[in-house]
Amino acid sequence: MTWSWEYLPDEEQVAGGAPEEFRAAVGRKADELVRAAEALYLDGTTFEGSGEPMRYVDVAGGLFAYFVVPRLELVAVCQVTPPPV
Repeated sequence: MTWSWEYLPDEEQVAGGAPEEFRAAVGRKADELVRAAEALYLDGTTFEGSGEPMRYVDVAGGLFAYFVVPRLELVAVCQVTPPPV
C-alpha cells in the first residue's frame, strides 16, 4: 500500500462550499501529514493498536480535523472550517 489522504466521507460533504484557495491549502497540509505519517509508521499495514486521536490543524485562516488510520495507510480529513468571509 501507499500512504494517501482523502476526505471522509467525500469531498463534497466535507469541504463543499469552501473557497478553492482554502481547499488547496488543506490539500497541501494534508500532503505534509501523509509524509509525516509515512515516516512514523514505516509499514502501517502491520500496525497494531488504536491509532491516533482526531487532531485539528490551522490552515489559511481556517482549520480542519483529521485522523490517521495506520493500517489503511490513510490520513482522513473529516471536517473543514473555512475562514470567515
